This record gives sequence, C-alpha cells and structure tokens, in this order.
Amino acid sequence: MSINWYPGHMAKAKKQLSEMLRLVNLVVEIRDARIPLSSTNPDLTHLSQNKRHIIILSKKDYADPAVTDAWIDHFDKEGLPCMAVNLTDTRDMNALRKRLTKIAQDVHEDIHRRKRIFKTVRAMVLGVPNVGKSTLINAMVKKSKAKTADKPGVTRSVQWIAAGPYFELMDTPGLLWPRLSQERVARHLAYTGAIKDELFDQEEMARELIGELNELYPKALSSRYGIVGEDDPGKALEAVCLARGAIKEGGVADTLRGAIMVLDDFRGGRLGQITLEKPGAGE
Repeated sequence: MSINWYPGHMAKAKKQLSEMLRLVNLVVEIRDARIPLSSTNPDLTHLSQNKRHIIILSKKDYADPAVTDAWIDHFDKEGLPCMAVNLTDTRDMNALRKRLTKIAQDVHEDIHRRKRIFKTVRAMVLGVPNVGKSTLINAMVKKSKAKTADKPGVTRSVQWIAAGPYFELMDTPGLLWPRLSQERVARHLAYTGAIKDELFDQEEMARELIGELNELYPKALSSRYGIVGEDDPGKALEAVCLARGAIKEGGVADTLRGAIMVLDDFRGGRLGQITLEKPGAGE
C-alpha cells in the first residue's frame, strides 16, 4: 500500500510552524490514543527544542484503557508530561484546562521573575489532521472559536485564540510526513481518518484493519457483527457484508460498502476500546 500525500498547504504550514515556534513558550501536542506513535510528526522533536512540551492523548474513550495507562507511564519516564482525555467529556476538559492554565501561569511567572515583564504566554496546539486540535481549543476557551469537522484538512491557517489572562492558544493546520514511507504508519493514519478516504483503497484498508484486529482484539468483529472463526481478512470482510445486508444483486457481498462500514465502526469506537500501538513496539 502506498499513500503519498503532502499537499501544498501542508508544505507551507510546516514552514509557518518553524517560524511561529520561535514565538511560543509551550507546545501542546495532541496524539490519537489509539495510535500514539503514528499520530506524531517525526519533525516535531527537532522543531520544538527548548520549549515546554505536553502530550495530550485524545479519544481515550475509543482506546484500550490499560494500554493508554502504559503510554502515560512511558512518556513520563521520557520526561514528557502526558494526559489522556475524551474531548467531549466535561470533566476531562476541565482537568485539562486547569493543567494547561497552571503550566501557563508557571511560565508567565518565570518570565516575570527573569525579565521583570508581564508577557503573554503563547501555546501552539499541534497534531495530525482530525486528531481534535480545534475541538480542544474550543473546549479550553468554552466557545466555538476554531473550526471543527469530522474530517481532515479543515484548519488551513494559523489562528491565535485567547484562553485566559496572559494566555493564548494557536490553532495550526494538521501536519503529515512529506512521504508516508512506513506502511504501518500510513495504514494507522488511514484507519483513524487522518488521511482522506479518497486517497486510498478502502477495501484494502478494511482488510488490513481486520487482520490487525484478528491479531490484537480477536473478539472485536464477533462482538459487533456476530461472525465467528474467520481468520482470513478477505473472507471476514465478506462475512461482515452478509451479516449486515451489504449485498449486491445475485447475493454477492458488496465489499466496498462493507469496508466503509468497518472503517466507520472503528473510527466511532463501535468495535470496542482498541489501541493498535503499544509502548516499545515499533519505536
């Protein structure tokens, strides 16, 4: 499978980010809790050197809680503060707002202590497409300031948004790699909707996902669709179609329709709480 997607607006955005990082004090990196490795940008560590950095694992309600806890421990050992959130849960967002505000206050006080000035603390919110950047910002400011949609590529330009006294958040376009050369990374981004569906073969992607689910969460398909004992991903996809009435004339499985169903169910958490990447695997 090959996905090579690096639109012009993303190349421009990367250049903008490199320039804007000079103006920020804090990097808030959002990753998808189901794919914490694939949903980061390899350039970010280099680009954000000497900045305070916190990792937010979004969509924790769709991820395996035990694996999410393992990821938080993993990042903590690396000296990176990490917090898992459900972006639609008021309690989670209140806790996140409190934590980010406390970090901003600490930075603000440190600047005042060193330079004797009251400087606005600016935080850059980063993440791959469709990971929840704008949703997080809107929850932080309790208003619909940043554009949101359940598809990648909505945020196309930089936006500064006030999040409190002496505290601003910058919403940024999602960044992907110039080349998605690692197939596993490309697949995982496609499964979660970080890459537009029209840019890859959805039937192939659904079969790949079924193969991973059979290995990691063998009961996921049987619990959702009632199919049992089908290890072959292609035959399993056909079984899903037959179980859910995705059938063409002549009783043939409509595998495209079935593939869209499987991908949508995974993205919506209807296959259960699933994490495809574990600490120490594939790093």
